[in-house]
Amino acid sequence: MELIEYESKTVGTVRKVNVYTPPGYSSSKKYPVLYLLHGIGGDETEWVKFANPAALFDNLIADGKAVEMIVVMPNGRAQKNDRAEGNVMASAPAFAVFEKDLLEDLIPTIEKQFSVDVDREKRAIAGLSMGGGQSFNFGLRNLESFAWIGPFSAAPNTKPVQELIPDVQLAKDKIKLLWISCGNKDGLIRISQNIRQFLKKHQIDHVWHVDEHGHDPQHWSSSLYWFSQCLFQDKKPVKLIAQ
Repeated sequence: MELIEYESKTVGTVRKVNVYTPPGYSSSKKYPVLYLLHGIGGDETEWVKFANPAALFDNLIADGKAVEMIVVMPNGRAQKNDRAEGNVMASAPAFAVFEKDLLEDLIPTIEKQFSVDVDREKRAIAGLSMGGGQSFNFGLRNLESFAWIGPFSAAPNTKPVQELIPDVQLAKDKIKLLWISCGNKDGLIRISQNIRQFLKKHQIDHVWHVDEHGHDPQHWSSSLYWFSQCLFQDKKPVKLIAQ
């Protein structure tokens, strides 16, 4: 796990991002990339606190359950003071601005500094809560950039599904995996359920993963564990409870 900096023309400052590289990382190999986003009260360190992703991915890769990949954990609050302090809800608009920062500043930096496969089918986006909403918004609206999408406990920043999927056939053609999770005790589950109803109606393939948790780190770390085992490989996705 390495904390690096990148120049954000979108924000007009230098920003921090945590980057995981797998054991034996080599510039002679091209790796797929997962962009992993945090919630409204977090920053580039939140996933490290909640799930110890370096150990999680090291173990899954060692066990042959996940492919070798790079995992990028940015700060999804695209403003000059991007710390989670004061009234964090006031920074909600900055989470929308991050779409431009991600596509135009961060992804090009990662692809320049690391040995990355730049094909869209080798790029995934996932996140928790506010980052889950970002994953829906950025992933589904930028299918030329992302093929694997994993919203966990998506928050109310999620756009209306008709705006996210204006072209049903395009979504069917482009999405490799849409893996939606939420705890059945989560008060925000209705947001993911609304998306799911649209997907079912239009027969868009997806995974619906529900567990016994609420809006909490246990659900998010579990979701990352299962979702990461589906990424960048053609095998049947794992899900615990289908509803």
